[in-house]
Amino acid sequence: MRTIARVVGLVALLGTIAPPAAYLSGSMSLESMKTWLLVFTVVWFIVAPVADRQTKLEKIVEESGGEVVP
Repeated sequence: MRTIARVVGLVALLGTIAPPAAYLSGSMSLESMKTWLLVFTVVWFIVAPVADRQTKLEKIVEESGGEVVP
């Protein structure tokens, strides 16, 4: 799950760079750039905490020796 979240987060982060670059090169309209930028930003804000939470949970489990403490 963490790997998928990291990959999607990276793609979304790169997606926040690509639309402005396409707009500056003249291959994308302003409205289209704004729409894609919003989509990639929302995806990144949803996925980034998921990837981070998975990492923190794995560290907690490793530090506890795999024991679940109630």
